[in-house]
Amino acid sequence: MTPYKAGPFLEQIEFPKDLREKFSTEDLPQISNELRQYIVDVISEIGNSHFGASLGVVELTVALHYVFNTPEDQLVWDVGHQAYGHKILTGRREQFHTNRIKGGISGFPKRSESEYDAFGVGHSSTSISAALGMAVANRYKGLKNRQHIAVIGDGAMTGGMAFEGLNHGGFEKDANLLVILNDNCMSIDPNVGALKEYLTDITTSHTYNKVKDDVWKLLGKISKFGPDAQTIASKVSQALKGSLLKQSNLFESLNFRYFGPVDGQDAIGLAKVLEDLKDIPGPKILHCITRKGAGYKFSEEGNPTKWHAPGVFNKETGEIVKVIPKSPQPPKYQDVFGHSIVELAEKNDKIMGVTPAMPSGCSLNIMMEAMPKRSFDVGIAEQHAVTFSAGLATQGLVPFCNIYSTFMQRAFDQVLHDVAIQNLNVVFCLDRGGLVGADGATHHGAYDLAYMRMIPNMVVSAPMNEEDLRNLMYTAQLENQGPFSIRYPRGNGVMTEWKTPFKEIKVGTGRKVTNGEDIAILSIGHPGNFAQEAIQELKDLGVSAAHYDMRFVKPIDQVMLHEVFTKFKKVITIEDGCIMGGFGSAVVEFMADQGYSSQIIRLGIPDKYIHHGTQEELWADCGFDKDAIVATAKKMIGWSETINVVSEKAV
Repeated sequence: MTPYKAGPFLEQIEFPKDLREKFSTEDLPQISNELRQYIVDVISEIGNSHFGASLGVVELTVALHYVFNTPEDQLVWDVGHQAYGHKILTGRREQFHTNRIKGGISGFPKRSESEYDAFGVGHSSTSISAALGMAVANRYKGLKNRQHIAVIGDGAMTGGMAFEGLNHGGFEKDANLLVILNDNCMSIDPNVGALKEYLTDITTSHTYNKVKDDVWKLLGKISKFGPDAQTIASKVSQALKGSLLKQSNLFESLNFRYFGPVDGQDAIGLAKVLEDLKDIPGPKILHCITRKGAGYKFSEEGNPTKWHAPGVFNKETGEIVKVIPKSPQPPKYQDVFGHSIVELAEKNDKIMGVTPAMPSGCSLNIMMEAMPKRSFDVGIAEQHAVTFSAGLATQGLVPFCNIYSTFMQRAFDQVLHDVAIQNLNVVFCLDRGGLVGADGATHHGAYDLAYMRMIPNMVVSAPMNEEDLRNLMYTAQLENQGPFSIRYPRGNGVMTEWKTPFKEIKVGTGRKVTNGEDIAILSIGHPGNFAQEAIQELKDLGVSAAHYDMRFVKPIDQVMLHEVFTKFKKVITIEDGCIMGGFGSAVVEFMADQGYSSQIIRLGIPDKYIHHGTQEELWADCGFDKDAIVATAKKMIGWSETINVVSEKAV
């Protein structure tokens, strides 16, 4: 039973059918207020959740479920940051306080969680393509009355895939598709680029806004006058938009009927507009102006980026609750990157910074403030970010292309084709490598070690601590290094005194951290710290374990591996990455190729999708935290205790 009290209208709504059957259009503002308050009540206490995006689309969410016959009508939320109201209205109000907590509901729409989640999301710019696929499928099946709605933010609209979906959607002239552009000038950070300027022109045109209400009144009467009136209204609308805005309409040039802009915080108005649009055939786009964090004073007046995911906060005062540590804490890896790239750029004028719409998330904002002409936020466009970086590199510059590991997957071909084939010195700094916690399966950076190591010319590395991160960054920008990948995890490092002098690390060399006689532990990246904790516990138990921090998956340190397999018959590999094809696989391949025959157990992320929880919970579940390492070592040397870890074995 939920500990949170819903308002008198909201408590009557378990599913959208209740919303449609029990309430009138005039009730929608009150329902919206209660839904917004419920989100504030829950998220302010549980923290660990997104916030501003869902508040901004409360009225739109209520209107959508009121007008459309969900789940029969298919509703697709792009990215999913804004879907909390949707979850509460679709049978999950009682479970909403478990949002993003292990064993609770997902923070994103998820098909296996609810029939109302028409498409699983988490990465940007997928909604139009998915909804179009549904519309074409149902057209083929003869379900001509089924509606298909894609809700996409203006930030997500900067993604190339969104334009690909629009391009195809305009060709499918009888597809029943409605794209709702949620325009709040924000993704996580403020939007950039020409599309933002174009949308701003539309929304701020005083002449256009003065007459658009008359156009809407005309369009609202379409059903009363038949198909001739539809043609006339369409021509009038197009003529007004084209002449008053002094430019052709981008969306209508792609054969989408464009409607708007409309007030996205007006639930009654939205319901009326959506009702009208149900009767207009073919692909169409509704442009809604919303405010991220709308309806909650402190998120509206404060920094929108801060209120994207504020954590626990006092809902009465807006004060974000911060736990003040008793002693100095290590910095976040992303901040070490952010400060270090500025230091390096001050010494090397060839260095440039590139990020796809995540300047604060990856801390490139530090460089953007210090060196605005040498750092670029290119929008939600990972493919472009990589090839743009390749272009910079052809002219002798050294771009640091900073992308979350999970989003790097979207630009795999550009890495392979545009960077690696040409052996260009692009430095890929992959933030959020490994298990990221509450964002779950769509956001874990599980695969970069595996897919980067298969690319010729690519250096694949991971630091065990902040000093290593700085030194790898320094090494990567030295002359003629070629493609260079550095991956590091979400969260804090381990060094409070982290601002160490830069030193070159010879590419392809690891380091022996601890001597030992009974067993060898080989690690890559941050999990080496788990190994160090485990080795101390094993020492107390009388087990002597050696620890090798390999630092590079490719080229892997063959001299060190010869030492390992010459001396040890029992070897454990540890990585915060997928077991299939990752670091452990590289070690096993070396062993097989060189004719060694040690027993190896590989610890890492198993061959399945890992759902949400804290990083600590997920490290334990996947069997590569300190306790799992200790248990695995004890088992290998013949201790009788059984263990329960999810790992892959190789002999």
